[in-house]
Amino acid sequence: MSKQTPGSPDASRYEALRAILRYARPHRLTFIGIFFATILAIAADLVQPYLVSIVIDDHIAVGQSGLPFLTGMALIYLGLAVVSLIFTYIQSNLLQYAGQHIVASIRKDLFDHISRLSMSFFDRSSSGGLVTNVSSDTETISQFFTQVLLSLIRDGMMLVFIIYFMFRLDTTLAWYSMLTLPIIATLAILFRKRLREVYQYARSRLSRLVAFTAENLSGMGLIQIFHQEKEQTRRFTEFNSDYWQANVQQLKSNVLFNRTFDVLGNIALVLMVWLGGVAVFNKQMEVGVLYAFISYIRQFFQPINQITMQWNTFQSTMVSMDRIWRILRIQPEIRDPEPQQTANVHLEQVQGKVDFNHITFGYNEGQTILPQLDLHIRPGEMVGVVGTTGAGKSTLIALLNRFYDVQKGSVMIDDQDIRRIPQEQLHRIVGLIQQEPFLFSGSIIDNVRLFQEQVSREQVIEACRFVGAHEMIMKLPQQYDTRLSERGSGLSAGERQLISFARIVVFRPRVLILDEATANLDSHTEQLVQKALQTVSEGRTTIVIAHRLSTIMHADRILVMEHGEIVEQGTHAKLLAQGGIYAELYRHARQAGHDVAEA
Repeated sequence: MSKQTPGSPDASRYEALRAILRYARPHRLTFIGIFFATILAIAADLVQPYLVSIVIDDHIAVGQSGLPFLTGMALIYLGLAVVSLIFTYIQSNLLQYAGQHIVASIRKDLFDHISRLSMSFFDRSSSGGLVTNVSSDTETISQFFTQVLLSLIRDGMMLVFIIYFMFRLDTTLAWYSMLTLPIIATLAILFRKRLREVYQYARSRLSRLVAFTAENLSGMGLIQIFHQEKEQTRRFTEFNSDYWQANVQQLKSNVLFNRTFDVLGNIALVLMVWLGGVAVFNKQMEVGVLYAFISYIRQFFQPINQITMQWNTFQSTMVSMDRIWRILRIQPEIRDPEPQQTANVHLEQVQGKVDFNHITFGYNEGQTILPQLDLHIRPGEMVGVVGTTGAGKSTLIALLNRFYDVQKGSVMIDDQDIRRIPQEQLHRIVGLIQQEPFLFSGSIIDNVRLFQEQVSREQVIEACRFVGAHEMIMKLPQQYDTRLSERGSGLSAGERQLISFARIVVFRPRVLILDEATANLDSHTEQLVQKALQTVSEGRTTIVIAHRLSTIMHADRILVMEHGEIVEQGTHAKLLAQGGIYAELYRHARQAGHDVAEA
């Protein structure tokens, strides 16, 4: 037997298997119950032919049976059938209960783990692939606990019981039956590789189809804007056809495998009938024994067939377990500080002073986005940030939210390095409003308070009044109880943005960041949002990344970034007077017809 070297695919898969099976430990008693229920169900089922053989040989054949005896034996036979039914039902329900609980726990832990991973992980991973992990891969693991495990327990024990009864009835015929085992093993080995290949191919085609569908649904707006419906439908049809062909190949292989086993079983049955018939004719075997033996040999191939077929599912399960385990063992790059290093921060006492102390950062090794940037923002100051695409504006914000850690230097709030502040506290201190506000499926109330029940309805309504969203909400069918669909469809961009402003009022962060928050708004809606911005920024340190210069013209200070460096800074009037990059941006904005005032 070859050794599994650390890091090899087989070693990785068995490590994943051990990790996933740890989820079964809390259900040990349930699995013990499954084991004993299976023994009772199988025993009651397989005793029936043996009982009939005794009735035939020891009573009917010698004329010692009457109607009362036959009635009694029939009732016993019926009772055994009922016992088998009851314990099979109990075994199946217990297994489904344990299996579904285990898979639900895995799915919950997987989603929770993914939600805690750093943003760099999502930069490298497609959303469609993660959807496949959470849905399709966990469903495959569910099949392991509800199908593979059931087959190993039930069919394995049934095979042992059948062999026991066969040897108890007639040793010679039993040994003849055992001659089929090497043939069965050879067939299983020959088919196993083919079955594994077609099954894995089908799973990979399904994963690709699910990932493509998820990504298209999330980008449906872009598809329709650029009239990509036909092209995307063509690609979907291609992926769907690949999955269909893979399923057909899998079905053909399964049918060929099953029919081969059926033929082998029928050949063995004919052989046993012929050998047993000769033995009965020569008075070397009783008729009842032959009847029972034929019953057992007909059942002999069923558990072997089932166990062999489940090998295919087991291989697929191992692949899914490995993929899930690869995610579960990823450690977040951004972690909370150790208790002894945690800064003692009181949220109500935070002033909002922000310092970027000679920071250096790049998303990839060898790539520097911010080289030695030094920036200091006073408590309560409103700072506007402008610059061309790729200047490093959004990177600055990502570092302040600690989506990433700087490679050199430090980011500090109130003279505390944010790496020493727990992330939950940091995200209460720093509030972020993005260009496209994200709304969840749920009521407006829940979207404002983000499903945190400790925030009262009155606080939500007061926050919406504060930012000017109340009148808009009161016009909706169920007002604050109006349920929004995914991403808040049905509301305009400005209305969704006002709800995101209300969140800021509810959670009261000391540092407020607006990342292109008015870029997609018309002039009228922008004025409403501007008014809300002035309201929520009062008394808060505010950083505004602006596409429209009108958003930041009244800022205390405007920063102009280029290639990760601050090349200009000052008030709107001062920067215009300098006649530099900002003045050029302003002139282009006016020529483009953007709503900017005269200097």
